[in-house]
Amino acid sequence: MNRTKPKLRFDPAAALTHLRSSDERLAALIDRVGPFGLELKPADSLFEAMLRSIVYQQLHGQAAASIHGRVLTELDRHGGPTPAALTRATDAALRGAGLSRNKLLAVRDLAAKCLAGTVPSLREAHKLGDDELVTRLTEVRGIGPWTVHMLLIFYLGRPDVMPTGDFAIRLGFKKLYHKRKDPAPEAILKHTRRWQPYRSVASWYLWRSLDNG
Repeated sequence: MNRTKPKLRFDPAAALTHLRSSDERLAALIDRVGPFGLELKPADSLFEAMLRSIVYQQLHGQAAASIHGRVLTELDRHGGPTPAALTRATDAALRGAGLSRNKLLAVRDLAAKCLAGTVPSLREAHKLGDDELVTRLTEVRGIGPWTVHMLLIFYLGRPDVMPTGDFAIRLGFKKLYHKRKDPAPEAILKHTRRWQPYRSVASWYLWRSLDNG
């Protein structure tokens, strides 16, 4: 399926100007890493994006991709990657595609929460604030704040997400500011207030800072 690539809903140049002026160490990191290169992942619905997140939990690479592909193939038999299609797929078929018992329960709950309106449509999601989306989406079994933060950054392109629950973010922050101890989430949030409203962009640079050691 060919999809139009989603576009960022903020100006990266303005973000970099703000981050450079607000934090000298971060400015040096931006210079080292180079241009901001976040590419949003395409998805036609939050159901589709969250389904992928659930399937990929605790799995990596080819194994996760294979299971995800088999789940989508099963959903295609019932109309495509939608909550209604998932309700029509049998437990046996989804387990046969590779879902564990816990993930089966999670995707069933995801479908139910989408149909009930707890999980909004993609159009509705663009009108909701980050905090409300975190609150609503974490009602789904198996979905925690970290998963929602990744969705906000990589699918919805939200500019001001600070995923302190991400190990790589904490490690990148520790190295950049030469912290002897692992920084607490509260300490990171306090420091990164100066990065607002572009903490997602700064987070991308923290991730990239670890790419080459």
